[in-house]
Amino acid sequence: MGSAGRVLLRAVIMGPPGSGKGTVSSRIIKHFNLKHLSSGDLLRDNMNKGTEIGVLAKTFIDQGKLIPDDVMTRLALHELKNLAQYSWLLDGFPRTVPQAEALDKVHQIDTVIDLNVPFEIIKQRLTSRWIHPSSGRVYNTEFNPPKKIGIDDITGEPLIQREDDKPETVTKRLKAYEAETKPVLAYYRNKGVLETFSGTETNKIWPQIYAFLQTKLPDVSEKETLTP
Repeated sequence: MGSAGRVLLRAVIMGPPGSGKGTVSSRIIKHFNLKHLSSGDLLRDNMNKGTEIGVLAKTFIDQGKLIPDDVMTRLALHELKNLAQYSWLLDGFPRTVPQAEALDKVHQIDTVIDLNVPFEIIKQRLTSRWIHPSSGRVYNTEFNPPKKIGIDDITGEPLIQREDDKPETVTKRLKAYEAETKPVLAYYRNKGVLETFSGTETNKIWPQIYAFLQTKLPDVSEKETLTP
């Protein structure tokens, strides 16, 4: 058997919006030979191409409804057929227990990477953006705050927050994420494959994840150093 030396890893990454999941995923892909499968990208791709399942998914999205489990599952499993000979990292799927169960019937999940970032920190991060509407100037109260809180530096006009960046919107999104994924995390915890990584920022969480994955897979990136 020539493939004896090749270990294939079946991994899932989970984390609330604003937890740095995108950054962590791209670093994992850079260092370890994994294919990244994002359900969001997959959906957009299928809708743009007008595939049968893309058209079906779009009907739900246009009605503002969640895409049913069986549609999401069909979409993801169909794509995973093309990735059989690779290690992969699933991102945004499975979102529900039925999706996780359907995935289990086809693939044994080895590890679920769960990013545990305090909601207060995420809220601070996601609500720190303020905009000057007429010029499009963007301020961030943490990185590049206006000279006077709530006021544009150049015109002295008031700054506004986009609907998405308002604290109540962010809180709602975080609560929805928690309600949706708690059962999924519990499901994987019971299976003994959940690995939770806690921290307040990506650069503190990343070394833990890197060290963990090194026990599973070789680092394929040229740099042996841990630079982000």
